[in-house]
Amino acid sequence: MENRIAVIGIVVMRRSEAAKKVNATISDFGEQIVGRMGVPHRERGLSVIALIFDGTNDELGALTGKLGAIEGVKVKAAVTF
Repeated sequence: MENRIAVIGIVVMRRSEAAKKVNATISDFGEQIVGRMGVPHRERGLSVIALIFDGTNDELGALTGKLGAIEGVKVKAAVTF
């Protein structure tokens, strides 16, 4: 299967409850993560994380599916070539 480059946007709305699960899940896919940027939005009590991902469609689906299953987390991916 061919690798894809994707940008994954993650909004963590319940930082205190979901942060550990989100970080553990991202760490599980560390081989496919090329870059990560996280920005806390203190006024709203949430965090926004952007990931640059290089992996197969199956790996992308597994990562976004696991992240999206965490309560208080929203995930969107934009896939390129």
